[in-house]
Amino acid sequence: MESNKQAMKSGAKLLVEALENQHVDLIFGYPGGAVLPLYDEFYKSNIPHILTRHEQGAVHAAEGYARVTGKPGVVVVTSGPGATNALTGIADAMSDSIPLVVFTGQVHQPGIGKDAFQEADMIGLTTPITKYNYQIRDVKELPRIVNEAFYIASTGRKGPVVIDIPKDIGILTTANVHPIDIELPGYHPESTFNEDQLSRVFQLLKKAKKPLILAGAGIHHSGAVEALQEFSQYHQIPVLTSLLGLGSIPHNDLLFLGMGGMHGSYAANMALSECDVLLNFGARFDDRLATKPTEFAPNAAIVHVDIDPAELGKVIQTDVPIHGDCQEVLTQLLTMQKEPLFPQAEWLRTSQLRKTNYPYKYTDSTEIIKPQKAIELIGEITNGEAIVTTDVGQHQMWVAQFYPFKERYQLVTSGGLGTMGFGIPAAIGAQFAYPEKLVVCFVGDGGFQMTNQELAILNDYQLNVKFIILNNGVLGMVKQWQEKFHGERFSHSIFNSQPNFVKLADAYGIKGIQLTAPTTLEADLKAIFNETGPAVIDIIVDSNELVLPMVAAGQPNHCMEGVE
Repeated sequence: MESNKQAMKSGAKLLVEALENQHVDLIFGYPGGAVLPLYDEFYKSNIPHILTRHEQGAVHAAEGYARVTGKPGVVVVTSGPGATNALTGIADAMSDSIPLVVFTGQVHQPGIGKDAFQEADMIGLTTPITKYNYQIRDVKELPRIVNEAFYIASTGRKGPVVIDIPKDIGILTTANVHPIDIELPGYHPESTFNEDQLSRVFQLLKKAKKPLILAGAGIHHSGAVEALQEFSQYHQIPVLTSLLGLGSIPHNDLLFLGMGGMHGSYAANMALSECDVLLNFGARFDDRLATKPTEFAPNAAIVHVDIDPAELGKVIQTDVPIHGDCQEVLTQLLTMQKEPLFPQAEWLRTSQLRKTNYPYKYTDSTEIIKPQKAIELIGEITNGEAIVTTDVGQHQMWVAQFYPFKERYQLVTSGGLGTMGFGIPAAIGAQFAYPEKLVVCFVGDGGFQMTNQELAILNDYQLNVKFIILNNGVLGMVKQWQEKFHGERFSHSIFNSQPNFVKLADAYGIKGIQLTAPTTLEADLKAIFNETGPAVIDIIVDSNELVLPMVAAGQPNHCMEGVE
């Protein structure tokens, strides 16, 4: 009888053991009544837990962790408002294929569906924004479901999985658990491509005069950076990237043409418009890249490699759709063609000249700091080696244009959903993943005010994160669109007043400084970056700067404004 008592374990205990079996080394969360049984077990566990200041911050921090490690980020939030506060972060992870396992509290099972205190239908709410979701109704199922959730989140097209846990499940005890072997008969994350499809790729390339590679986030997710670089170098094929593909090829590589799409480079967008074969590895053909799908790469035979078969043919009809992991496909392609295809090709020289003659540019000033200049200087000071997070807006595009990315997982940004407030907590999550590395967060004055409460964590752990507020006093991208497409009617896009960000940093126990002088900007930044530890740098920048080049929505890629 005594041995049976010792063998009994609560659902909360089983959950913690399941997390330990998954080698979880960090949890981001915010406690509440429905998850107190879980937090009681966390008190006894050795798994570190980071108490964020808002549930949205917890999910974005877990995203930051996942985006730089490739491992699932783990989040725990309570029921009702705690769970609904996490929805934006979950949707953000779904848009960018980021692996998360999010545990949401739920009311006791007898109260479900009866409008109990702090009840929300998390299965209904998260079905469209998760890769999969569960509500646990039997404590014996808990270990198996946790194992399945981590497997689903981290295989195939990665994404968030939600596990909704009624409070009584955390309290109930059992001496036995169901088998924990994963059984998902309807889930097939493996590649299905064949050699005939890959042979077709080379048939197209051998006839091509203007081949081009498009590298998307799938290159990072699959660990295919080295294979991509080897393939492009061997065959001398120029490369452009999506926003989330930046870092898959070094910025100074002669084959790299820049980012394509709405705010992409002249060289990249012209190459898209003129190529005769386009190899897309792991990009979605979203509307910020394929700005006018009916005229996208109009002269090209298109090969699309994607781990998610639903993406093949969804936006652009492709000549060779390949359902496969980018690493697996590129590895096999490297073994199939022994002779280089395009040594010293005229196409490559033309593309490189465009990159040289039409770079991203701006007009510098001695009167006011230009945001592009600040980003360039920070790129030089950090030697292009920092982990960079951004918020969303003009600064995000300027960072994509002017920071010298050169490594996998170096850029952490909200691509598909475009979530303001993402940058600060994502930087914190990235720093926890790699405490030995410098993390730089570029953020606008608008986005900074959405999640700045997470600065409280920095002083607790003395994280080495530098927050660069590119403060133009406006909602920059909104104002730019109002200028271009709404007759310069700046409706509610200009802030009448702003908080003192230096004093705000001080309130959180963090060094804060405001920079206004272009002539001393470089020296001021060097002094700040020479110091270890968190800092908020409020840089007052020109509010009239536009992100250029710009392809207006619905226009083909070659129709770029701002190219001289």
